[in-house]
Amino acid sequence: MANLYFIADTHFSDENIIKYENRPFKNITEMNDKIIYQWNCVVKNNDIIYILGDFGADKYEISILNQLNGKKYLVKGNHDRYSNEYYRSVGFIEVYDMPIILNEFWILSHKPMYVNSNMPYANIFGHVHNSPIFNTYSSQHYCVSVERINYTPISMNEIMKKIQSQN
Repeated sequence: MANLYFIADTHFSDENIIKYENRPFKNITEMNDKIIYQWNCVVKNNDIIYILGDFGADKYEISILNQLNGKKYLVKGNHDRYSNEYYRSVGFIEVYDMPIILNEFWILSHKPMYVNSNMPYANIFGHVHNSPIFNTYSSQHYCVSVERINYTPISMNEIMKKIQSQN
C-alpha cells in the first residue's frame, strides 16, 4: 500500500537559499545530496508525495526529479515559474496553480491559508521556511517547509498524530 508524504521549499540547486534561510550546508551539492538521500530513505517508488511549492532552480529540475522516489505532485509556489505542461513533461504526475483540497479536509497550499476553529479544514503548507511568526503545527495546520522537517518528507500519518495531539 502506498504511503502519502509532503515536503515544501526544497529549492534544489538554489545557492542563495543556503544563506537566506541559514541552511546547514556548505554548498548546493551538499544540500541537494542531503535532501535527495533523506527523501529516498523514506519515500518508496509507489508512494505519493506532494511538493507544496518551490521545488528547485530551473535548470536542475529534470535531473533531480528523476533521482527522487515516489509519484510526485506539485502545488506551485512563488518560485515555480514554468507552465504546468513543462512540469508534467519533466515528471510530475499533476501540477496545480492553486491550493487543492485532499480527502475533503486537507487544504494543500504553498502559502499558509486562513483557517479557524469554525471551519472543517486543516492546512498543510510551506513558504514560511523557519519564520518564528508561524508555529510548525497546531490543531488546524502543519508547515512542511524543509527546515522544519529535517529536510525529509513527512508522512500524512505523522502530520495527523501531531495535529491530533493539539486537540
